[in-house]
Amino acid sequence: MQRNLNFAPGECYHIYNRGNEKQKIFKDKADYNRFILLLYYANSVEPVHIQSIKKDLKIFHGQSLKKMNEKGETLVDIGAWCLMPNHFHILIKEKENGGISKFLLKLATGYSMYFNKRYDRIGSLLQGSFKAEHVGDDNYLKYLFSYIHLNPIKLFQSDWKERGIKDSAKAIDFLKSYYYSSYLDYLNDNRGYRFILNKEPFPEYFEEVEDFNKEIFDWIVFKK
Repeated sequence: MQRNLNFAPGECYHIYNRGNEKQKIFKDKADYNRFILLLYYANSVEPVHIQSIKKDLKIFHGQSLKKMNEKGETLVDIGAWCLMPNHFHILIKEKENGGISKFLLKLATGYSMYFNKRYDRIGSLLQGSFKAEHVGDDNYLKYLFSYIHLNPIKLFQSDWKERGIKDSAKAIDFLKSYYYSSYLDYLNDNRGYRFILNKEPFPEYFEEVEDFNKEIFDWIVFKK
């Protein structure tokens, strides 16, 4: 990965990227699940084993995933993530020098190979290298937990940022039904995908589920 930004241990970063020429990179449930499992398996000093991924793909919503410390040393700490049809977001913290770059290389390579093979295509799937923003401000870091998890609202109401949410209750229900983000993991939903996260290295902005719910709801009803 080549960019002007240098990753530093202990620092947080907002990682994002989209499909080349804004094409869809997730076409169905199988694509989403493959990428989600790669978020888990690529975050390890150990090689990615395709057989492990195939085994977990057979289990609904990744219920077989284990805690990170049971699968070996991780490369990074992930605080939040969200997948959209043509792009994705990850909030990440560097643990040791080179950890983020190694993780993202494994993630991009693994998913691109899968996608190209499944859809019989060649060429770059993603729009260049990953985009990364250093998160050095505490207020911005807290905001990102809402920003990342609110992305799916665009699928519910595309103009919500400009016009405001028309029905906040239905918007919340939509987020609760959207499985392709870590939103449910902050609601203490008991699913295997929660083991992708390691919340401990991040500030305790949301000590209780109610704190997280309030933060999300305040942004949904916020009007410029």
